[in-house]
Amino acid sequence: MATSQNIIDLQNISFHYGDGYVLEDITFSIPSGAFVGLVGPNGSGKSTLIKIIFGLLKPQKGQVNIFGKKMNKFHEWSKIGYVSQKANSFNSGFPASVFEVVSMGLASKLGLFKFMKATHRKAVMEALKQVGMGDYASSNIGELSGGQQQRVFIARALVSKPEILILDEPTVGVDANSTSDFYELLGKLNQENGITLLLVTHDIGTITDKVTHVACLNKTLHFHGKTNEFEQFNDRELSGFYGHHVHVLSHDHDHGGI
Repeated sequence: MATSQNIIDLQNISFHYGDGYVLEDITFSIPSGAFVGLVGPNGSGKSTLIKIIFGLLKPQKGQVNIFGKKMNKFHEWSKIGYVSQKANSFNSGFPASVFEVVSMGLASKLGLFKFMKATHRKAVMEALKQVGMGDYASSNIGELSGGQQQRVFIARALVSKPEILILDEPTVGVDANSTSDFYELLGKLNQENGITLLLVTHDIGTITDKVTHVACLNKTLHFHGKTNEFEQFNDRELSGFYGHHVHVLSHDHDHGGI
């Protein structure tokens, strides 16, 4: 892949907190338009990798390029949306409407003490409609299910119209049915809306019928390529990547030629 087509480019990244390396010699890229699933066991370095992408941690070795610019030259952070593990820890008593929560995603554009204009209100409603939550704009965020809350948090990330959306274990605390619907939504955002996605997850089997690329991380990058190539690995090979037994359920896939 040509570097100019990649939104995220990590070249030979290594990072350590103390004596031992958490990440070692990671070369990893996210091409524009891709839906990348980043998988790996607990303690594999996934959260550290995300912090490096956001510039919160500086690697001891290697180079980070965002939208073709070196990290210290990149300042257009509104191009990157972020959704964290909210559903399992969100305060159900938080006194805010769905509309107000999504409007928080415009804070960088509105600035302090500035009133929303009609264009901003329209953007909030469009983001809610994108995630199927347009009818809940006036509802209290705390009254929604975990799956509905996560859709709202995606809308909050989408309202500033980012080019890439990074989701860090977004289905933790969300029931199985809502999780399935959630992945359907992500697939739609990628395929129909053209949003580049990076999904950090433990759920290997479920994501493979949605993502276009898979990165399997456990201190080093054991695999980084297209989904149909990842699916050729058997349970024994995947267990070797993970350091413990892994069983992947089979799926009937239609990757649309990917």
